[in-house]
Amino acid sequence: MKRDERVVRELVSAYGRTYAEEAGIRLADTPQPLYRLLVLSLLLSARIRASVAVAAARALHEDRLDSPRRMADADRQRRVDALGRGGYRRYDERTATRLGDGAELLSERWGGDLRRLHEEADGDTGELKRLLQEEPGIGPAGADIFLREAQRVWPDVGPYLGGKALDGAERLGLPKDAQKLTKLAKNTEPAVLAAALVRAALDRAVAEDCLQRAA
Repeated sequence: MKRDERVVRELVSAYGRTYAEEAGIRLADTPQPLYRLLVLSLLLSARIRASVAVAAARALHEDRLDSPRRMADADRQRRVDALGRGGYRRYDERTATRLGDGAELLSERWGGDLRRLHEEADGDTGELKRLLQEEPGIGPAGADIFLREAQRVWPDVGPYLGGKALDGAERLGLPKDAQKLTKLAKNTEPAVLAAALVRAALDRAVAEDCLQRAA
């Protein structure tokens, strides 16, 4: 087995868990899990530890703020309190506002169903990324996060790795090319590969561990 194949194998074996899985989201092409993924993507895109963003997403779910209607109907303080229970305090006020505004937009524009947004893009991943960024708080990074994970249930999007995953590939000495990386990963789902690469980008210790395992 060649060096790059060994590195990818060790990376996926040790760190191949999607962020949706970590947040307890059983991803499916249905409105609620897709909305929970959108919320998680917004939280992860802030300059805050991924573990805190995941904990905040879980806290919102535990408080039943897991649909656009419930999120929009909740008062701002309830959203702030849920984010705080997840440890998401640095951006809680602004994020609480964006969650409420985003839920209202999603309800008004797409009937609270992200599948309609997907249909509107009509197979154009660039357009899909643009439409996602109409949601308050979802910028290019948030759209990348959503698409990396959503390709599990929206296969027309894949293989989608995004810039942060390619940064992880560079740190590992792997090619910064989505097609080459997915070929190296063989039967690994692109969403799983992307999440593992992102972890390598975010944490140098992850990359060093994988390189030592593959040596």
